[in-house]
Amino acid sequence: MTRPVPAAGTRGGLISDVPDADRAQRRILRVLVASQVLSGAGLAAGVTVGALLAQDMLGTTSLAGLPSALFTAGSALTAVTIGRVSQSHGRRPGLAAGYLAGAVGSGLVIAAAVLDSPVLLFVALFVYGAGTATNLQARYAGADLARPDHRARALSRVLVATTLGGVAGPNLAAPMGDFAEPLGIPRLAGPFLLSGAAYALAALVLAVWLRPDPLLTARAVAAAEPAGGAGGTAKASTVSEPDGRGGVALGGLVMVLTQLVMVAIMTMTPIHMAEHGHGTAASGLVIAIHIGAMYLPSPLTGWLVDRYGRLRIAAASGLTLLAAGVLAAMAPADSLALLTLALALLGLGWNLGLVSGTAIITDAVPLANRARTQGVVDVSIAVAGATGGMASGFLVAVGSYPVLALTGGVLALALLPAVAATAYRR
Repeated sequence: MTRPVPAAGTRGGLISDVPDADRAQRRILRVLVASQVLSGAGLAAGVTVGALLAQDMLGTTSLAGLPSALFTAGSALTAVTIGRVSQSHGRRPGLAAGYLAGAVGSGLVIAAAVLDSPVLLFVALFVYGAGTATNLQARYAGADLARPDHRARALSRVLVATTLGGVAGPNLAAPMGDFAEPLGIPRLAGPFLLSGAAYALAALVLAVWLRPDPLLTARAVAAAEPAGGAGGTAKASTVSEPDGRGGVALGGLVMVLTQLVMVAIMTMTPIHMAEHGHGTAASGLVIAIHIGAMYLPSPLTGWLVDRYGRLRIAAASGLTLLAAGVLAAMAPADSLALLTLALALLGLGWNLGLVSGTAIITDAVPLANRARTQGVVDVSIAVAGATGGMASGFLVAVGSYPVLALTGGVLALALLPAVAATAYRR
């Protein structure tokens, strides 16, 4: 059955070039996937050398972690801004502006490197963080127009597209450094040429082709259809999950805890490996597999969430993170295989939490204020990531890597009583 799409701001008119909402959704997903491939390359290329560039310009390792903090701060501010812009004007201008800001930040990083200006570098990295937030916010656009029992699958397609660019970006870091030097640009700033171009192209793709706007179209469909239509908050028979504030609280808790645990353990794993004789190649392999596990299972995770329910997969996220923490803590320091498996489980647990949590939030919040609420939730996620990164070093310093891993795994178990309490109230 097709679902006619009324033109935004009308009661009965149809958008002539988009005859039904299902067709519009397919087009929207194609455009979002293309933009995510580009933005994934932009994000990964810059993050790969950000800390090294800061260390080189500052002449010290003590502030080498500052780029991550600045990325996070810029990401948090952008998440709120995109949410508000999308709420008022639709996803297209919000996401396009976010990627454009990421491109501007990349250009400022290059200028800072050429001028050897640490102050400008700090400002540039803050602006560059806009790309990170936009890349994550795009998943919501994939779910706006999806049928309720297909929302998780739709957003998971947007998530998995990031992997393609995320793999290409780091591998192009060295060639971009070679390309930059003859232009008078420091080698470590070279990858930001790729970041700027990739973010700018992602903004262009969205600005030109993300039509009809998914959020505005979903509102139009909801206004035209009776309760239970695709654009509203009613749920299909396979979806029976928490509504309202309870859904926002649970979905936010799932994503915040999984982000905190994942970042904390991931951040210290390469350091733990280096202290026990593993080289950078081994650490790179472990982190590469971890990142793959964060995104590649998304299509399967989306199907599981739609098929078996948001709450069950949210609970599975907590259990998977517990298994990752226990395995990382118990694995012999010289066992590359077990550490790799632990980090793969860590990435998978994060993926289960992000997809299920995003679906819970999208189901629970009405279209009237959905984008604004999603922006606020993503700020919490960004803060959780920064907290996990900073706390991880402290825990290892006063305890050990196994203490950190076990603490993270146990903390993830907090998801189980929260899910159980929500299920009991239904």
